[in-house]
Amino acid sequence: MAKIYLSQEGYEKLKTELDYLKTKKRRKLSADIGTARAHGDISENAEYDAAKEAQGMNEKHIAELEEKLAQAQIIDESKMSSDEALIGATVRMIDTDTKEEEVYTLVSEPEADYANNKISVTSPVGTALLGHKVGDEVKIEVPAGTLSYKITKISRET
Repeated sequence: MAKIYLSQEGYEKLKTELDYLKTKKRRKLSADIGTARAHGDISENAEYDAAKEAQGMNEKHIAELEEKLAQAQIIDESKMSSDEALIGATVRMIDTDTKEEEVYTLVSEPEADYANNKISVTSPVGTALLGHKVGDEVKIEVPAGTLSYKITKISRET
């Protein structure tokens, strides 16, 4: 079983989501099935089929979250290097071509949230940044071509 590295915040977020799915969402889906069943013959009831499918998807999501939490290892960021791009680090860098600044926080896959600049260490950009330090120039192969960045700052939020 492979470990999944999570920050304490990421672990708590997954636990909260799991609790919601197991309590409130399960009750709602059960009520939806009861309502659909009350509409008559379930053999030709699309509402009933949809509610049962939603219930199955919820149970699948619950199982996936339970597996992730069982494999989770919480990262002690206080013991990690603060001058190296590792999981949990926030990396500031300048695109050497466009001179635009990019800021990413390196996280595990379950915590990735591109809208909030949290990228997975398994993504092309995340993988390329791992282990680099301030001042390093990093070439990153992405589907659109090669990106070139210079790391200007690495920090850790604690």
